[in-house]
Amino acid sequence: MNIARKILYAVLAALLVGAIALASLPKPALVEASAVTRGPLVVTVDGDGRTRIKDRFVISAPVSGQMPRLELHPGDRVERGAALVEIAPIDPPLLDARSRAQAEAHARSARAGVSQVKARVALAETSLAQARVELARVRTLHERGGVPQAELEAAEFRERAAQAELESAKFGARVAQYELQTAEAALVRMRPAAPGAPARRAGGGDGSVALESPVDGTVLRVFQESATLLQAGAPILELGDPGALEIVIDLLSADAVAVKPGAEVRVERWGGEAPLEARVRLVEPSGFTKVSALGVEEQRVNVIADFSGPPEARAALGDGYRVHARVVVWQKADALKAPQTALFRRGDRWAVFVLADGRAHLREVEIGKRSGSDAEVLAGLGEGDRVVVHPSDALEDGARVEVR
Repeated sequence: MNIARKILYAVLAALLVGAIALASLPKPALVEASAVTRGPLVVTVDGDGRTRIKDRFVISAPVSGQMPRLELHPGDRVERGAALVEIAPIDPPLLDARSRAQAEAHARSARAGVSQVKARVALAETSLAQARVELARVRTLHERGGVPQAELEAAEFRERAAQAELESAKFGARVAQYELQTAEAALVRMRPAAPGAPARRAGGGDGSVALESPVDGTVLRVFQESATLLQAGAPILELGDPGALEIVIDLLSADAVAVKPGAEVRVERWGGEAPLEARVRLVEPSGFTKVSALGVEEQRVNVIADFSGPPEARAALGDGYRVHARVVVWQKADALKAPQTALFRRGDRWAVFVLADGRAHLREVEIGKRSGSDAEVLAGLGEGDRVVVHPSDALEDGARVEVR
């Protein structure tokens, strides 16, 4: 009986010692994990932007005179050649040789401007013809499997850009012709009449000057609505085509150096449900200084992008609307990637904790391009490896872990 009791006490003592030893062992650290995967990786530079109408035209008074109350308002549509307002004449002051010479010089400058834009139209027509030939060639090669889809899309974008450039050049030609007409109208008013003949003035028989719209467009702003006496050159209203929008993206100069013309732009947070598509047309060669919200001076650069998607998708956008743009500077369709939150610096190299057999193993890795959430893995990890995300400073190599 005594022997059995001693054996029982010994067993209980051993169990108690084992329980104490087990309780004294360190508990596994709770961690979060994510897998290393393969898939598309896109690197972008992000910035706020605003929409802007490409071609604007300010209607101004070609001569001094009396303007009646303007009946047009912002948002009104006008057609090319439609009457906008008439400037009634006032008794002109005595003319001198200098005023006449200035008017003649202005008319000569306007004629030179017409010649210049005609050359621009011819160049744009040539560029469009070449772009269409190139598009037909690339499309034929694409159908035969000779070029990738990206090259076909680039050729289609160049054809659309050439078409837009031609429309802009024609718009400029009409504007230059209008400026020439207004300059010659002012010159007619300043030429002295023949002895005994009535004074000649531009416009109607009463000497009024009728201002006509040089383009089909929409009234964007009205500078002078009430009836008033205008001086020559005073702005009256501004016209433009709200359908011909571009995006001005404000980027840090350090980010803008990676942006190339033709780069894809994803327009987000513009108020619509789906992102819009655009392409970079120009990275402006001159930067500017801007003070950030923290009071730090930054060098910024404007990047100009053209919408490339269907116009119906952006019909609600207008001039000066705020957008958020993500400009694609690098992308890879099949990249080995790991979450950036798993990476940390170890000396001058990057490292992660890899999960295996219930333990976290420290492993140095080599990374390439990085997006907002993922990083390209060049060496050190394989597809399917599980890594610890947001590792704590207390986590050590070989430590026991438990995934939450």
